[in-house]
Amino acid sequence: MVSQKRKRIGLLTGGGDCPGLNAVIRGVVKSSIGQYNIEVIGFEDGYEGLISRSTIPLTWNKVSGILTQGGTILGTSNRTNPFRWPIDKENDHIIFADVSDQAIDYIHEMGLDSLVCIGGDGTMAIANQLSQKGVHVVGVPKTIDNDIWGTDITFGFNSAMTIATEAIDRIHTTAMSHHRVMIVEVMGRYAGWLALESGIAGGGDVILIPEIPYHIESICETILKRSKKGRRFSIIVISEGAKPIGGKQIIKRMVKESTDPVRLGGISHRLAEEIETKTKLETRVTILGHLQRGGTPTPFDRILATRLGVKAAELCQKGISGIMVAVHGADITTVPLSEIGGKTRLVETDHLLLDVAKKVGTCLGN
Repeated sequence: MVSQKRKRIGLLTGGGDCPGLNAVIRGVVKSSIGQYNIEVIGFEDGYEGLISRSTIPLTWNKVSGILTQGGTILGTSNRTNPFRWPIDKENDHIIFADVSDQAIDYIHEMGLDSLVCIGGDGTMAIANQLSQKGVHVVGVPKTIDNDIWGTDITFGFNSAMTIATEAIDRIHTTAMSHHRVMIVEVMGRYAGWLALESGIAGGGDVILIPEIPYHIESICETILKRSKKGRRFSIIVISEGAKPIGGKQIIKRMVKESTDPVRLGGISHRLAEEIETKTKLETRVTILGHLQRGGTPTPFDRILATRLGVKAAELCQKGISGIMVAVHGADITTVPLSEIGGKTRLVETDHLLLDVAKKVGTCLGN
């Protein structure tokens, strides 16, 4: 009887880190080894590991105990793209080249049957390009922004929303004590999910998201009405991608070598200045920043990440590729990687949560 060759798969985590990455790694590795006798190799620092040839064996013992850990044991990078790799620099201009063939050669040398790519839209776009060049790829969606098209939710979002909500809860007490307007700026890029859900959960009086450009007069009117009624403080939750009507988003800086060079942030400071000028009320700003991406994942994200990891291993075993695992309702399903690129899952202007916010008296800036 001829023995069947043992399957071997690779795994990497790309883009920004978030709670739940290690839970996915654990889900892929334990189910691959325990259920299918598949060997798993991890690439360090995202797609950079494909070029630098940096790998570590992902054994059962290696992933034991990482379920509750934040971050990723493999390391990650949101600046590495084998299709746009920095090879030189001239007069402050970075020169890029396509070194994807080099990465694919290494995948073949390693004898990998599939490559599991865990990350956000940038990671999925690169995964799709590799798939189009013949690599068997399975994507796993990850982002605290909850903005990946094709899935109802991503792991990492619930943890970030929980962290943001706790911060808003804490801001409430000092806002009440000092009779201040307090602005809490959260991440989210071009999607308002994080601000909307943490704002509702934290009882924000004003919630501002990118999908609904705000009118400063509407915000100030809400604040002054509260003050006249004896509510001498207000909590504003604003997404980093929010902008005024007719205005532009605030770009904090540009990272040229990144797959997504735009770094948003700082809109809360501009808003605070306008509010103080128009209302004469003291206004303070708290920007949560990377605090939302760190620490222990919530139980919800641990379970979701594990389910996605187990599904990815199953697809690798079946030899199915060119797809991303996704959440549709209560089910874990798949969507083609080719359908994800260039799309962003935004808050629809008729979303039920916007209606909920309005009905409890929350100002949305419009």
